[in-house]
Amino acid sequence: MSKEKIANLQRRNFLKSGAALASVTLASGVTLMALSQGAAASADPNIRWGLLIDTNKCPSDCDDCVSACSNEHGWENNGLLTDPQWIRKVTLKDKQTGRENSLPIMCQHCEKPPCVDVCPTGASFKRADGIVLVDRHICIGCRYCMMACPFKARSFVHEKVEGQKSYSPRGKGTVEGCNMCVHKLDAGDGTTACVQACSASGNGAMIFGDLNDENSEISQALANYPSVELRDDLRLNLGVRYSNI
Repeated sequence: MSKEKIANLQRRNFLKSGAALASVTLASGVTLMALSQGAAASADPNIRWGLLIDTNKCPSDCDDCVSACSNEHGWENNGLLTDPQWIRKVTLKDKQTGRENSLPIMCQHCEKPPCVDVCPTGASFKRADGIVLVDRHICIGCRYCMMACPFKARSFVHEKVEGQKSYSPRGKGTVEGCNMCVHKLDAGDGTTACVQACSASGNGAMIFGDLNDENSEISQALANYPSVELRDDLRLNLGVRYSNI
């Protein structure tokens, strides 16, 4: 039996058990189940959303992308180990030359996501358009996906969540991470909060778009300039690429 069939079977059995049938109300008429089902149904299989980040245009003292993500999705990082980090800034240093790069790291939206492979309930899944998500309605908080992720791109919600956004639900005891602002994409915005903030700052370090469209800005940039994937040795075919590292 294939991994996909096993995951689907486990998910069905989990749902039948009744453990995941309780619906969590976030706002009037809004539930985790309704949002997760809608997000999956809205995906276009002809599209693969992706992100290209030019580290030469990403100053070490700028974290506008982090602040924008935090404001858009209602998470805060106050420096505690248990705080969520949907996106974070890191510094890479070449030990031989001393050259440093500052870059944001978030879920890399792998074509073959390890988090999906290890999830026992199917809560971690990949949409038809390449975006990797967590269905919090059936996430049991086992955190296997966090251990499997090579990029430390997921967080666990330890405390009760206040002031949630109805379009981006969060819940205590579940795992979360960058969702490429699916609510904006499905509404036709065609971009993400972090990219908008980066553009507004004047840095213009981020390009977002359809990797399957050879005429898109991101595809043109990838065709004309060298880029790299983080941990390309894992052959995960990431949706996020970096240039000038």
